Parts: sequence; structure tokens; C-alpha cells
Amino acid sequence: MRFGIFIPQGWRLDLVGIEPAAQWPLMKDLAVQADAGPWESLWVYDHFHTVPAPTAEATHEAWTLMSAFAASTERIRLGQMCTCIAYRNPAYLAKVAATVDHVSGGRVEMGIGAGWYEHEWLAYGYGFPSAGERLKALDEGVQIFRQAWEHGVASIDGDIYQVDGAIVQPLPLQENGIPIWIAGGGERKTLRIAAKYAQYTNFDGTPEGFARKSAILAEHARDVGRDLDEIVRSSNYNVVIGETERDVADKLDWIDAHYRPLVPQEAYERFSQTFRSGHLVGTVEQIIERLKGVGDLGLAYAITNFVDLAYDRSAAQLFADRVIPELA
Repeated sequence: MRFGIFIPQGWRLDLVGIEPAAQWPLMKDLAVQADAGPWESLWVYDHFHTVPAPTAEATHEAWTLMSAFAASTERIRLGQMCTCIAYRNPAYLAKVAATVDHVSGGRVEMGIGAGWYEHEWLAYGYGFPSAGERLKALDEGVQIFRQAWEHGVASIDGDIYQVDGAIVQPLPLQENGIPIWIAGGGERKTLRIAAKYAQYTNFDGTPEGFARKSAILAEHARDVGRDLDEIVRSSNYNVVIGETERDVADKLDWIDAHYRPLVPQEAYERFSQTFRSGHLVGTVEQIIERLKGVGDLGLAYAITNFVDLAYDRSAAQLFADRVIPELA
């Protein structure tokens, strides 16, 4: 199994209390530490407004961070989970990603999805198209990426995008172009788009959800003439880990204390339950066992989020020291 780690960027209210001028130095330091191993990749989210509710707290922009991390690290791969197709024209984004690939020496991943956070769509003036339109944009946008990175030029006369000879030079450094991760578990359309185009997918990481999505992805893959084994399946996890169950309970209490004053009660309760019910909440031994179980179902890549990473690195270090060696 391969492992990635999210770097706090503010979206999940994970930089609160840190002075804005100190936030980039902290993110850079965490990235450099992750670059030293054993993580294969680092990740950020592509969002503008915080969760579980929009606030005035900082949220740093994903692709700016990609470029900064590209210049600040040497080995680790760089991803977004996931870029919203509609927030940037896809021909322009193909150009941005190719440039970042050069800055990084060929280490960029393209996590891409249809987008869902209505509040920031409307606030930034993108409207909020129907799910069908957003998914059509995803399909057409990925076609643009593939053309741009394989041939250096892209053209499409689509329902959403019209691109006519967009030149994307230089090509990415990676020989077969930038790997495409299509994120989301929509069974009728998203997983079909993934079956057509993706090298990686990202969806529900619980055993039941992962098994179901995998089976549907396999059906779509057969329909489009691909083998399921060509597609690496990944999941994201909020990790709350401790040596003992008391340690885990203390960390959950810290999460509650952190979020309670920041967001309305309903949002706080919903977010608290998200952490408490997470599949990777437990002791070292419990988390190893649970990951092995999903690994037996085909999970090949786990991307981990440690909500307190900006304030306390011990949980991520415990995971790196004790969990990854058992599964990597």
C-alpha cells in the first residue's frame, strides 16, 4: 500500500490561531518533513471557503501551493484532492500543471473532480450548474488534459468547453503525461468517467463502500474496454491515532474543543461525528488491521489527514513509524 499526507492549508480550519505570515513557513516545513519520508505524496484541497462552514479564516489556494511545494521539495509527489474542473479553464489548467511539473522535476499528480461546494461556487461567481452539467465539464476537461499533455495542443467543440488549438508547451516532464486521478463515487457517471480516463480513482474508504464502488468501477471498465487492474484505487482518511484508547479519546476531545468555537453548533456536531465515526480512528493495531482489511478489497493508496498536524506532529509521526512499515 502507498501513502500520502495532507498538508494543512486552512480549508479544514487547520491553521486557526497561527498568524497568517507564519502559515506558509509552517506548511513548507511540514512539506519538507514529509519529503524526507516515508510518505509517497503530499496533498492539498482545492477549496476557497472553509468547512464545515464558511468562515473568514485563511484558506490557501491549491495550485499556488503546488508550485511552491514543487520548488521546496525534492522527492515527494504533489497532488490535489481534488481540483474542481470549473474553477479554472481546463486548457489553462493543463498549462499550469505542465509548468508545475517542470518546476518539480516531474512529480505532479492531477486530482480532478466535478466540484460540490455550492457556497464557494456562488460566492466566486461560477454559478452552480446541475450535477449533469458539472460532470459533463469533467469529462470534457479531462479530454483536454489528455490532448494537451500527449500532443502539446488541444481542441474540443464540446457542450461546456470550446478550445481551438490551445498550445501547451513544453509538454510535462513525465513521459506519459501527468497522472489523472478522478475523484468521487458517483456510480452512474463519475465512475464511468474514471473508467474511461483515470490512472487513479479516489472514493469511499469504508469496507462496504469501497467494495461497492470497486464493483461498479469494474463494470464500467469492462464496458469501455479497460481492465480494473489498470486503475489504482485510493481513499482519503481522517486519521485519529494513539498508542492507547485513552490517547485516541483525548485526541477526539481536542478536535471537539478546536472546532466548537469556530462554527455553528449544527456544523460542529456534524463534523465531530465525521471524525468520531471515521474508519481510521483507533490505536496503532486497530488502524493496521482496518487498512489491511480494505487492502484485501483492492485499496492500493491511502491518503491521510491529521487534523492537528499544524499544532502537533506526533500523530503523523506515530503513523509513519508504526503503520506504514506494516503495509508499505
